[in-house]
Amino acid sequence: MHDYKWLNEYCLNRFGSAAALEAQLPTPASDDYLRALSADRYLSTLALRVFRAGLKHSLVDAKWPAFEQVFFGFDPEKVVLMGAEHLERLMQDTRIIRHLGKLKSVPRNAQMILDVQKQHGSFGAFIADWPVHDITGLWQYLAKHGNQMGGLSARASCAWWARTPLSPPGTWSRPSMPRTSSTRCPAANATKPWCRKYSTNGSTRAAGHCASCRQCWPTPSITEPPAPRHHFLPETTGRKTSLLMPVLQPKLTIS
Repeated sequence: MHDYKWLNEYCLNRFGSAAALEAQLPTPASDDYLRALSADRYLSTLALRVFRAGLKHSLVDAKWPAFEQVFFGFDPEKVVLMGAEHLERLMQDTRIIRHLGKLKSVPRNAQMILDVQKQHGSFGAFIADWPVHDITGLWQYLAKHGNQMGGLSARASCAWWARTPLSPPGTWSRPSMPRTSSTRCPAANATKPWCRKYSTNGSTRAAGHCASCRQCWPTPSITEPPAPRHHFLPETTGRKTSLLMPVLQPKLTIS
């Protein structure tokens, strides 16, 4: 694993300048904003993260207006009263994602929010007052006291809350920035962007970089791909499969 210094230099080389890199970073939410954010928005983001897990995000986002309706706008006071029979009826609603385990997590997370409000006045104040240097402790708290908040769910929820303003689902995933010629070294721009060369050990050198750039691979001594290595496949009955199939296996390594 690379250290922060290496990562920072890599990002600066990727975006071209510190100003361009800074422009891609989200605006952190203030403590006042986190305190003012209502409990139903916190519960909505927790539930959204739970239902997004393992599914295509755009699919969940498209159905989210129906979730807001069937869960009473994610008002914790109302959601916590939803019993097993109510959740069973939701399993027949084709407008939402019918996953009983995830549906049950919504009232349980609503109860967690209500418990926090009794101790801290509001869930937003609890989030805002949490020490910044102990953000991993907040993830652990949500994973322990919430439901289905393990793995990356707690971290993703905190990341959504930290952005201001809290935009609707479907706009939280920032599209990747396309690589432009300004982010590559001048010597690389003189070559075809789709051209790939090979080093002496057979590994490919990334397109768009020159041989002398410190971010690039060593200068290749050959311009043609090396002889393909062979991968032995077991003989399969009923299939016309060659026992010896050549497979080109380039290895990408970053120095």
